[in-house]
Amino acid sequence: MNVLYGVGFVAACLIALLMTPVVKRFAFRVGAVDAPNHRKVHSRIMPRLGGLAIFTAFVGAYLVISPAIGSINTDVALGLLTGGTIIVIVGALDDRFDLSPKVKLLGQLIAASIVVYSGAVIDLVNVPFGDTTISLTWLAIPLTIFWIVGVTNAINFIDGLDGLSAGVSGIATTTILVLAVMMGNVTVVLLSVILLGSIVGFLFYNFHPAKIFMGDSGSLFLGFSLATLSILGFKQATVLSLLVPIMILGVPLSDTFFAILRRWVNNLPISKPDKSHLHHCLLQLGFSHRVTVLIIYGVASVFGLSAVLLSYMSERQVIWGMVVMIAVLLAILVLGAEAIGIISQTKKPVLRFLQKVRELRSTDTRMPK
Repeated sequence: MNVLYGVGFVAACLIALLMTPVVKRFAFRVGAVDAPNHRKVHSRIMPRLGGLAIFTAFVGAYLVISPAIGSINTDVALGLLTGGTIIVIVGALDDRFDLSPKVKLLGQLIAASIVVYSGAVIDLVNVPFGDTTISLTWLAIPLTIFWIVGVTNAINFIDGLDGLSAGVSGIATTTILVLAVMMGNVTVVLLSVILLGSIVGFLFYNFHPAKIFMGDSGSLFLGFSLATLSILGFKQATVLSLLVPIMILGVPLSDTFFAILRRWVNNLPISKPDKSHLHHCLLQLGFSHRVTVLIIYGVASVFGLSAVLLSYMSERQVIWGMVVMIAVLLAILVLGAEAIGIISQTKKPVLRFLQKVRELRSTDTRMPK
């Protein structure tokens, strides 16, 4: 079985390596290109549609390897492939024609509904420290669709630097793969392996300096796939373990949260694009393009490692482990966000509070006793 997974990874990687140059030429031919502007980091016209290479590699590797693995859940696998096809079509059309947000959202809702219809639904929650099981009943479907659409767009939002979205998605996919192996979930292991191979093959052309962008066809497909795989792997988990997929996707979800908060604080429409995402802030601090991407890779790896450690904890350890882990991660996120100005360059209440505390302590030490 392990050999088959290896074959699937290699097949996906090779198909992506072979297809990306073909897709690059096709993108130039049909005019699916990304021109530089005040919000973009690149300075020359770049081909988009790289997501077609990732998707082709994913589907091709699945068709090669899935017949040899008889224990996979074909219904949910086909749900991911069918929904992914719709996502890639919508993304590719947006790469070429710049679709309206409403049209893209409609495509995402249809794709998410297909996954739900295939059986991938967050339907039960098992309460820890007991045998109580809570059925989400009518909340199950809207909650699942909300999760899929939210993660899909979160990955799309961080697609701002060469190799950033692909690399962060690769780290998240690796984390899901490790946890799926721990749980013996054959379907998620197979899908994660071939998705990871597709990402790695594409990264050869997408890491800085990139020769092609993945475009919305790629970022939307990766987000959609990660959302679906996280549901398949953790659809019936304890209340605390429901935070595991959130931690796995900590970088894109936190960047999306900070983007919404930033626009709310500055009285801007939530949908208004800006140049204050995490990668923009790191670039403004003086880090190079490649170093910025590697820093975010490191942050994503910390989130992924935290999710794995949490899953290794026993039931008795998990509450205190989760409390400590969440407290540390939140403190790092809040202090880091204010330090780099991802929410606001002027409104930094936590850092100002800490500065006042430091000043008060300095005053106390200087006072005569």
